Amino acid sequence: MGNYTIQSNIINKNRVFILQKSELEKRLDPFYYVPELLELEKKVLSKEPKKLRDYVIGISSGATPKTTESEKYYSEKGNGIPFLRVQNLSSTGILEFDDCKYINKETHNGMLKRSQVKEGDLLVKITGVGRMAVASVAPEGFEGNINQHVCVIRTGNKKISETLAAFLNTDIGEKSASRRATGGTRPALDYPALLSIPIIEDKRILEITSKVVEQKNENEAEADKILSSIDDYLLNELGIKLPEPPENTLKNRIFTTTANELTGNRYDPFYHQTYFNEVLTSMENSQSRKSKLGLHISEITYGASFNNEYVESGVPLLRIKDLKRNEICVDEVVYLPESARNLLGNCFVKQNDFLISRSGTIGIVALVPENIDGFAFGSFMIKFTLAENSGIVKNFLSYYLNSSLMIKLVERNKIGAVQGNITIPTIRNFPLVLPAPNEQQKIADHITGIRKQAQQLKDKTKEALKKASEEIEQILLS
Repeated sequence: MGNYTIQSNIINKNRVFILQKSELEKRLDPFYYVPELLELEKKVLSKEPKKLRDYVIGISSGATPKTTESEKYYSEKGNGIPFLRVQNLSSTGILEFDDCKYINKETHNGMLKRSQVKEGDLLVKITGVGRMAVASVAPEGFEGNINQHVCVIRTGNKKISETLAAFLNTDIGEKSASRRATGGTRPALDYPALLSIPIIEDKRILEITSKVVEQKNENEAEADKILSSIDDYLLNELGIKLPEPPENTLKNRIFTTTANELTGNRYDPFYHQTYFNEVLTSMENSQSRKSKLGLHISEITYGASFNNEYVESGVPLLRIKDLKRNEICVDEVVYLPESARNLLGNCFVKQNDFLISRSGTIGIVALVPENIDGFAFGSFMIKFTLAENSGIVKNFLSYYLNSSLMIKLVERNKIGAVQGNITIPTIRNFPLVLPAPNEQQKIADHITGIRKQAQQLKDKTKEALKKASEEIEQILLS
């Protein structure tokens, strides 16, 4: 056996390799012994690192309250507690709240009391596909909670948490974590595996990471400034001037309406606010043609409900986190078993279909690109297709439906007090303001150009992160 070799020019040595029996540890799965990972582990251990457990005062993971009992557990942003999930963690070490859910205080202080998150706590991803052990630190004055795919580590010191997050987010930290994970289709780190991750302390890691975060913030601020001009441009081209939102005073919250306006309509006061009537009036004042979205749709359907039993290959699935305004971003493809295909019915997307979120952050719309053709989609989304003779430019419609105008009207039309959602009849009734097709195309092209400028700034951040990772690896392993 000792003289046996494998021709490396024929086989990838990181996929096919030989071990002596004496080299085996407690685990027998091949991934744990991949030569590249073993070599990295030796280099890291040669630096005489501490283990993650050496920094831990307390550790806990959370749970996910039943969404079927949303009124019991969940809340709106204004009076809720942030409920952090994997998508809220970032490899920059900064929490991101763009797609954040909220639980009520009773759940936070009761059912999920043990997984409360406070300022300076370290948050680490412990299950799921993609990068393992992505880590972020709770900011100053923060109070929140987590689900079962994240763990909260109390270190007693925000600086220590930031240093640990900076290391765990390096490629070295991620590979060390992934090596320790178990489970094929849904990798996971149990506490012993997580706490055994070796940590190399070097203040330069945090210094480099801090510079990247600073650059990221600058790039994003500039990108947001560029993107914010889209709304003004679009509404100006449509001849729509939105009214100023009223001050939140008692006088402005009291209004009257007529019985005719209530007949056959909703009775809740929010829907009948004077402000929404002023928004609709501003749309009517536009010189462009008025219509309803439903008149231009050839097909519309709800997404499928299924158990989230992911497999290594099968039916590619779009998740709600993949849906962004005007784009679909699939960083990590997940798959349902092939046996689920027949159960999914027509819940598959084709290129140039539209997807819209019907719960969570409601009303996010994106046009399906070519590389997503054939993906299944879940019950948190609704798919619709424009008729061939609709007279609507698809990119224009996507930009229109994601405008501040439609965000306001979607908010008005959602149903459900705690976990709001929208329905197919609501979507069919969306009001449209439609210039001539050539004008639609001109508007769409202009907005696409603005978005490309913003994307270039985001790409700079990706390049900076990659460069920083290479620099950190050089420092740690030299």
